[in-house]
Amino acid sequence: MTIMAPALQPDTATDPRDPMGRLQRFFDPGTVLPLHPRDRSGVLAAIGEVDGVRTVAYCSDATVMGGAMGVEGCKHIVDAIDTAIDSSVPVVGIWHSGGARLAEGVEALHAVGLVFEAMVRASGRVPQLSVVLGFAAGGAAYGPALTDLVIMAPEGRIFVTGPDVVRSVTGENVDMETLGGPVTHGKKSGVCHIVADSETDAMHRARRLVSMFAEQGEFDLVAAAHGDIDLKAMLPESAKRAYDVKPVIHELLDNVDGESTFEEIQAGYARSMVVGLGRLGGRTVGVLANNPLRMGGCLNSESAEKAARFVRLCDAFGIPLIVVTDVPGYLPGVGQEWEGVVRRGAKLLHAFAEARVPRVTLVTRKIYGGAYIAMNARSLGATAVYAWPGSEVAVMGAKAAVGILHKKALAAAPEDEREALHERLTLEHEQIAGGVDRAVAIGVVDEVIDPAKTRSIIAAALAAAPARASHHKNIPL
Repeated sequence: MTIMAPALQPDTATDPRDPMGRLQRFFDPGTVLPLHPRDRSGVLAAIGEVDGVRTVAYCSDATVMGGAMGVEGCKHIVDAIDTAIDSSVPVVGIWHSGGARLAEGVEALHAVGLVFEAMVRASGRVPQLSVVLGFAAGGAAYGPALTDLVIMAPEGRIFVTGPDVVRSVTGENVDMETLGGPVTHGKKSGVCHIVADSETDAMHRARRLVSMFAEQGEFDLVAAAHGDIDLKAMLPESAKRAYDVKPVIHELLDNVDGESTFEEIQAGYARSMVVGLGRLGGRTVGVLANNPLRMGGCLNSESAEKAARFVRLCDAFGIPLIVVTDVPGYLPGVGQEWEGVVRRGAKLLHAFAEARVPRVTLVTRKIYGGAYIAMNARSLGATAVYAWPGSEVAVMGAKAAVGILHKKALAAAPEDEREALHERLTLEHEQIAGGVDRAVAIGVVDEVIDPAKTRSIIAAALAAAPARASHHKNIPL
């Protein structure tokens, strides 16, 4: 493919939708090299650098037919993806398109299908990011959805059918933002991984993620130890109190110039599970954590599916995983069973059991029931499982278990003695089946660690493990 000469910097008076202007705002200054002559195909593709990292990008040309995708435009996208595959570099799509060109009929549909095939072909081989700055409608909606991560600016809109069609078919009245805006896809559908504050912020977040994937770095164990603090001190004194796990994650990971390196993904969706990328001792890592602030940290159908997709994303690109667990189990209820908690929860089990990357689990307070296995248990191939002092590893909480196992004895006890009996039986049960000591004794927990050395211990375990990645695609689960 012919690489064109660098284009001039855009004039400030040009249309803000101009694809060259958008590409130049995305890439490092002076590094944009178009991959084809500028035309009226509705797409402009280029190669350039992102913080010095060679990267391919294609951008919808919303100044031509609203960025509608025709045969030539689709060919530019396919060629850009193939260039990224051949060069083993990330590829970023900047989307502002109304979908397939109506005038080109089925030829345009076939061309859009070829774009989808190229995306699937690239899946798991090179990182694919999508930045949605305007409409991504019709066939263009599935372009971002097939990539690894979707970033939406405030003006971004993703939907297969617009409000007019929805109204004519279902009678529902809805505006474009409610139907397919960032809030909708960030909180309800889960399609959007990052909701940006502006177009500039969307570009910044995409650049940051490109660096996370393409420049993963090496573990600096001295630097990791230098940041050690007592993370357990950040938890409430009472084990019954909820807390937000995000500050713990920020302190677990590196901070550079006072800013956390953690980039949370799907922050507004399935909020009992926190996932995202960051750096530990300079090395890119993925983090999954139960968040007791939301539903007590329970796993449910949505959070298990969210976590499974993230595990497979990191595994495909060789990114080590840290799993921070404080989970009472799966959320019970008719709604959960009907929503497929068994089917969707099984995805998380499959994802961890399939994963080849180094992955360390940290139990901070408790891990009960089926969630014990699902959160990267030793039985699923965890590299190491650590726990803080006082943690519980059990089928369920000791008091609840005693309520079931000794139901008759408790019922027969005088009412004024019942609570004392329940507490005594609970202590006995903890010695037999609960607590972390039993888990260490049978080898499902490797070690009870000092919370003040958590960073350095986890970094050392991940650094000592063989650097591996699986060879699989990253299907949008």
